[in-house]
Amino acid sequence: MLPLGHALAVAVVQIFIFSENRALAKNINFYNVRPPLDPTPFPNSFKCFTCENAGDNYNCNRWAEDKWCPQNTQYCLTVHHFTSHGRSTSITKKCASRSECHFVGCHHSRDSEHTECRSCCEGMICNVELPTNHTNAVFAVMHAQRTSGSSAHTLYLPALAWVFMLPLM
Repeated sequence: MLPLGHALAVAVVQIFIFSENRALAKNINFYNVRPPLDPTPFPNSFKCFTCENAGDNYNCNRWAEDKWCPQNTQYCLTVHHFTSHGRSTSITKKCASRSECHFVGCHHSRDSEHTECRSCCEGMICNVELPTNHTNAVFAVMHAQRTSGSSAHTLYLPALAWVFMLPLM
């Protein structure tokens, strides 16, 4: 008798839940779906955090302009100026071409006692962090360039799937 009572209680709760969901679904206007406000302007387009002479990384990222990078750029550049005590004096982040990314790394100016670290990265808003030393002031490329021989790896994918599916049959 107890399992029958338990099953009945579960059924009542499920009916209540399903009827509640239907009531909520009536309030949704499925015909008012809007496309993204800012569609990608060209294939492989991306965005970078962008700011000019910001005082700290938080405010640079928080108030960064949300715009697509121009087609002649491939990377995100970050330039970080800071004192010998590690206090940021200016941060600049922007979209960059390959030529702007040739001079990454950190350089200490003896005249002003400031250090400038530059880094470049590839990918959607990849320039979140600040370069602070030679370890992270680098040119970071997310994926290798594709070559004509890269399609050979895709031929093995069906065979690999078959090997994993065979024991399941």
